[in-house]
Amino acid sequence: MDHSGHGMTTDLPPFTLGRGLAWSADSFFLIACLLGLALYGWGVVRLVRRGDKWPVGRTVAYVAGVLSVGLMMCTKLNDYGMVMFSVHMVQHMVISMVSPILILLGAPITLALRALPTAGRDRRGPREVLLMLLHSRYIRVVTHPAFTIPLFIASLYALYFTPLFDTLMGSRAGHIGMMVHFLAVGLVFFWPIMGVDPGPHRPGHLMRMLELFAGMPFHAFFGIALMMASSPMVETFKNPPASLGIDALSDQNAAGGIAWAFSEVPSVLVLIALLFQWYASEQRHARRTDRAAARNGDKELEAYNAYLASLNARGN
Repeated sequence: MDHSGHGMTTDLPPFTLGRGLAWSADSFFLIACLLGLALYGWGVVRLVRRGDKWPVGRTVAYVAGVLSVGLMMCTKLNDYGMVMFSVHMVQHMVISMVSPILILLGAPITLALRALPTAGRDRRGPREVLLMLLHSRYIRVVTHPAFTIPLFIASLYALYFTPLFDTLMGSRAGHIGMMVHFLAVGLVFFWPIMGVDPGPHRPGHLMRMLELFAGMPFHAFFGIALMMASSPMVETFKNPPASLGIDALSDQNAAGGIAWAFSEVPSVLVLIALLFQWYASEQRHARRTDRAAARNGDKELEAYNAYLASLNARGN
């Protein structure tokens, strides 16, 4: 039998890779996805029973985000991701950029803060623990741009172009751990940028746009490097299974194109969302200003007119 170098039989049909023994590793994502959907559903039901409203769009976004993780990691697509660079790159890009954006649009932290009961005076329940975590030094550090942007970049270059990637790809458990890392990095990177859930950092809309575009060129350069390479660069994918009938270099070029595309499309979508948020924020501010003016009889305008009248009197 032929072997690919990372411990998996390569002359089997692609749909038979990883059956049986892979269950213990792959089931991690399945259980996590089901638990995430169940907890979110519990929160929504609790709000509805209490008479509160929860936007349907947020629920749809969150469910789509969790299902996208399940599609990448809990189906036979994960088998292909172990032996095909292009499929692995689809998994990486979706889990690190698409899934986090959708999950964060679902505002799970806001839902938890509204749905969890308060423990009462001098007691600490789940809601109090969550609030304490949100204000902790650890969360302030891991969500700060000085930490998230370098981590976002290092997850590409320091992983794929070092022996660490081949070590992790030597087992399905290592592959699962890598994907958990990608999901976590995506969540902490996009959390302050999206600005949907409360967090320790609340930068302005312009600063959030700058943070978004700070890491995107490195994604594009990474994809271009894979596309322009004249030989396979990652040891794990240098000898794809013969049953797949693919060329390693062509597959790597496809992976580079996928990485390059995902540096553009999600960024544009997040940018559009930020522009809508900015516009809505300005509209809310204008309405608050109008209501304040209506309550006090527009005293600011009267004071300004009085000031102009005093200047005119002095001139005369």
